[in-house]
Amino acid sequence: MTKRTAVVTRETKEVKLSVSLNIDGKGKGEINTGVGMLDHLLLQISRHGLIDITISAEGDLHVDEHHTAEDVAIALGQAFDKALGERRGIRRMANAVVPMDESLAMVALDISGRGYAVVEAAFSGSKIGELPADIIKHMLESFASAAKINLHAIVLAGQDDHHKAEALFKALARALDEATQIDTRIKDDLPSTKGMI
Repeated sequence: MTKRTAVVTRETKEVKLSVSLNIDGKGKGEINTGVGMLDHLLLQISRHGLIDITISAEGDLHVDEHHTAEDVAIALGQAFDKALGERRGIRRMANAVVPMDESLAMVALDISGRGYAVVEAAFSGSKIGELPADIIKHMLESFASAAKINLHAIVLAGQDDHHKAEALFKALARALDEATQIDTRIKDDLPSTKGMI
């Protein structure tokens, strides 16, 4: 099987970053964005998706965390798209429901080649750690668009914003892991009636 790895660099006037990933990894994550809660959430994708991810970002944090979080999500999505290649043999669709204490989150996704996101996640505070709570939705939308994934992400229950966000990213990780797995029954075929993704 071809290695499903990718490296993406992105440099704007606001952010300079690099992302490398291995879809068939062991969950090793080295993430340094300068935003602690952002690092924590991205590590959930690595650890619980069994995806090796290295991210290094230097953003205009003197302005706020928005540009860094947005650009990291875009570059991570681009890396997924690149690493998946033709998407031959993948399971393609998956879902996960993940509890974290009083919180419960669900993610359903389709690696369809069409980026689209529906995110239903309400947070009670304006920030989770130093990360603006409203950036969570925007990050998931940016990731889905760049990765060409149809993504539905919903917080079903919860009181603690940290728990809700973390459950959401763990559910994303588990769904990504399952959807990107190779199904040996169709390992050389595209999982589509169109003949392309």
